[in-house]
Amino acid sequence: MEQHWPAYEAKMKAEGLNDAAIAAFKYNLSVLLSGASTMIPESDIGSVESLPVMESLDVTPDPALLKCTVMLKLNGGLGTGMGLDRAKSLLTVAEGNTFLDLIAKQVSSMKSQYKADLAFMLMNSFSTSADTLAALAKYPELGTGSDLEFVQNKAPKVRADDSTPASWPRDPSHEWCPPGHGDLYPAMLGSGTLDRLLAKGFKYMFVSNSDNLGATMDLKLLTHFASTGAPFMMEVAARTDADKKGGHLAKDAKTGGLLLRESAQCPEEDEKAFQDVSKYKFFNTNNLWVDLVALKGIFEKHGGSIPMPVMKNAKTVDPRDKKSTPVLQLETAMGAAISCFEGATAVVIPRERFAPVKTTNDLLALRSDAYQLTKDFRITLAPERNGVPPTIKLDGRYKFVDAMETLIPEGA
Repeated sequence: MEQHWPAYEAKMKAEGLNDAAIAAFKYNLSVLLSGASTMIPESDIGSVESLPVMESLDVTPDPALLKCTVMLKLNGGLGTGMGLDRAKSLLTVAEGNTFLDLIAKQVSSMKSQYKADLAFMLMNSFSTSADTLAALAKYPELGTGSDLEFVQNKAPKVRADDSTPASWPRDPSHEWCPPGHGDLYPAMLGSGTLDRLLAKGFKYMFVSNSDNLGATMDLKLLTHFASTGAPFMMEVAARTDADKKGGHLAKDAKTGGLLLRESAQCPEEDEKAFQDVSKYKFFNTNNLWVDLVALKGIFEKHGGSIPMPVMKNAKTVDPRDKKSTPVLQLETAMGAAISCFEGATAVVIPRERFAPVKTTNDLLALRSDAYQLTKDFRITLAPERNGVPPTIKLDGRYKFVDAMETLIPEGA
């Protein structure tokens, strides 16, 4: 670490990255260079047998909590897998509304319903910030500038052969990568967002992905979270065979605390157990509730970083040139922070709070009459679907949005 770190530190400082971004990458690099395993074997964990269920929560919703709660959407994705070169949240979903339109209208509707203000923020990426702010300019009540957004960090790619910073002079932008959505926490700290929110009296944060329109601010869940006194709460859903290749919730065999195991952290010999949905019953929806005071406390305890589980992602420095230098991208997942908060908890939610759009199959389903737009601007399954979403499998030629839209020339 002593040998390699000065080159990384100099590179990040020259790029103008803040202290929190540098501290987060330093921790991730130290894990890599220590030789410590980034895997979570079956012997280290146990299953989570039961959790509170949202529909059965016995709480009286408290609108007063909205005054000290911020709703944050992760909006850094470009949707390149769907052939897009701008924020995925700018796609039209229903009745002429984009994801961002619906999110803005949901916030406005909730303010009217509860006669209370509701703070809203976005974590954008360098790629999505300008387009997103332009699209939201028609909703000035959401906020502007640093009250509305902060931008996620970037991290250096690491050469796979000698662990030095990757270099690619013909396009230096390829020397950097997104550090995963676990960057939410250091990006909040480094941008000053966390301290500003705390200074304004905010205590709770609800985080979700901008492409998940099911993840609305729910007063019942907020009240439940506040009543538990837990520092962190993850919304989980019951795993089915369709979810078996994705990550799952588990218990740390040593501490008894909750943790998240992603597929990249599962040793090959444990894959059968990993995919056993009767043993590991719950998956992370990436709808998270965080106590901001507790988050600040973790940063202070660990000298400005959070010791998150690190994932190694093997790539080439130029992703389109498979003969270019092999590199490692060091990434963290924001849900994995559950293992960093002592006393963290989880709650089982109905599937309608988890409706992300990852493919054109998902987008076509949302645009179809299987879903309907409610008066408070949520998209829900039509009653005649009896809770069963449509199954759509488009041919590979319709993988990109522009090709898919030729199937519905009259629009959604």
